Amino acid sequence: MNKNQISILVGIVLLVLVVVGVYFIFFSTKEPSSEGTSTAQGKRILYYRDPMDPTMRSDKPGKSPMGMDMVPVYEGEEGGGIKIDPTTVQNIGVRYETAQRRNLSKTIRTVGKVDYDERKLFYVNTKISGWIDKLYADYTGKFVRKGDRLLEIYSPELVSAEEEYIIALKYKNADSTQTGEQELYRRAHRKLMYWDISHEQIQRLEATRQPEKTMALVAPATGVIVEKNVLQGGNIMAGTNLYKIADLSTVWVNAEVYEYEVPFIKVGQRAAVTLAYIPGKVIAGRVSYIYPYLNPDTRTVRVRVEIPNPNFALKPEMFATVELQSPVTITAVAVPEQAVIHSGERNVVVLSRGDGRFESRDVKLGVLADGYYQVVDGVQEGEKIVVSSQFLLDSESNLKSALQTMSPNGELPMDSASLPAGRQGMKQSSPNEKKLDSMEGMDMPQDKEEKPAEKNESAPLHKNHSK
Repeated sequence: MNKNQISILVGIVLLVLVVVGVYFIFFSTKEPSSEGTSTAQGKRILYYRDPMDPTMRSDKPGKSPMGMDMVPVYEGEEGGGIKIDPTTVQNIGVRYETAQRRNLSKTIRTVGKVDYDERKLFYVNTKISGWIDKLYADYTGKFVRKGDRLLEIYSPELVSAEEEYIIALKYKNADSTQTGEQELYRRAHRKLMYWDISHEQIQRLEATRQPEKTMALVAPATGVIVEKNVLQGGNIMAGTNLYKIADLSTVWVNAEVYEYEVPFIKVGQRAAVTLAYIPGKVIAGRVSYIYPYLNPDTRTVRVRVEIPNPNFALKPEMFATVELQSPVTITAVAVPEQAVIHSGERNVVVLSRGDGRFESRDVKLGVLADGYYQVVDGVQEGEKIVVSSQFLLDSESNLKSALQTMSPNGELPMDSASLPAGRQGMKQSSPNEKKLDSMEGMDMPQDKEEKPAEKNESAPLHKNHSK
């Protein structure tokens, strides 16, 4: 083989090597497209996303606006979240519940206090002044019936009025045709009636034609004397409240309800009342009134529940537990109360996607009733919700999102384009390097021990030279 043939053969070999190198450089390193691309695990790449902004997606690989490489998202990972080993899931005690459509009715439980029915409170007083001659209702708490005598009062004004009535009655009977006598009789009769003299007492006065020394005051209603302001032989003035009588056949229970619960209460709705005084017994009542103002100290609204009390079992000032069942029923998708993570501005639930995968999702909540939250948006019926250990899963999910924004070596990604002008192309120095750089150019002090030694050596030489 001559030299020309050898040269031609070497040239062909070099040409083949150049072609192969060009192929590997320009074709084998080309990024695969998202369609049909698989990883070693056989998962298909769905799209690419910005590592700093997960909402920015692309169907092709490339650079993000911040100069970072787009991160591939594989099939099965498009929803985000985390994946935990089944053994770990079992160890941390994760429990699930399926989001279902439920009938939600608000039940309000609060505390109340038994009080008098203000419409059945009565004051006993007199319109004349005098002295107590006899006292029948002589202690507080006594039960009286309507018409029972409470006391007898002696009043000179009353005796004079009775004598005037007897005289007018005589003139009326003597000459019933005279208009003046008839008018005198009507005035005397009206005066006694205005002083609350009963019709029976007036009839007895007409029958006996003798003025009575005392006048009896009777109970205006059946009830219990809750206030007594009179003693035997005491002097009383006109208008003085002598007794206060309460009819306890019906009582009120004033319940305190928080302001956010007021929209669920309507006048006429049923209420169940229980008392420690009568354990195990539920007393039925109805809401009769919702007060139009708020207690500024407790931030509650008073709700009046009216309850029949035929046996006087309910006594004023007793504490009671009141349960109000709202007449409003809402049918909606609901999740358990303990499944919701409240983080101030956000409400989060953790969903199970199967195979140990979990996802944190923001939800918009409605009313809370019977231990379930109404879900307005964020969760669909049939999705599996985590109801225990969701705090751990949500924290793990947030941690993963934070780590995905970091470079593989754990340092925050920094592109040269994001550096300030004048620092582009500079490498990041370690703290020790920075310290050494800052010390460059400084005059370092010499060893202090050497200077005195030099002076000591030079001194004798100078002395000898002088000699």
